[in-house]
Amino acid sequence: MAGTIEALVPGGQANPGPPLGPELGPTPVDVQDVVSQINEETAAFDGMEVPVTIEYDDDGSFTIEVGVPPTAELIKDEAGFETGSGEPQEDFVADMSIDQVKKVAEQKSTDLLSYDVKNAAKEVGGTCASLGVTIEGEDARTFDDRVDAGDYDDVLEA
Repeated sequence: MAGTIEALVPGGQANPGPPLGPELGPTPVDVQDVVSQINEETAAFDGMEVPVTIEYDDDGSFTIEVGVPPTAELIKDEAGFETGSGEPQEDFVADMSIDQVKKVAEQKSTDLLSYDVKNAAKEVGGTCASLGVTIEGEDARTFDDRVDAGDYDDVLEA
């Protein structure tokens, strides 16, 4: 009866309630042990939604794999806002520096399709555009063009 459970949990704040409790209840694992280990391993992502994968065996043993939070969650945390804009092309909720974009790109690099930080930053810029976040005071929809023009090479290629 070994199996796998995947869930999004608040970093450092998982509890035996939903979504984990109902999934783990019928398994042979100790739910509180799983929750405690998840909270230890996700403490750095305090409050952000973090993907976790729990693999368990019939004897009650388990392993936990912690993923990287979604790009939007990393951007919200870095820029310091709660929700994206309802009208992202007109109503901007935050502004990020190129250094902040680079930081998010580096944190997310293992999950992105990019081969380097420069292209990862462009993917982060796309998420910024959909959230209503400007980059260096300019509309994030023009970020790709500015990166391609070499405007941020000093930061993104360092």
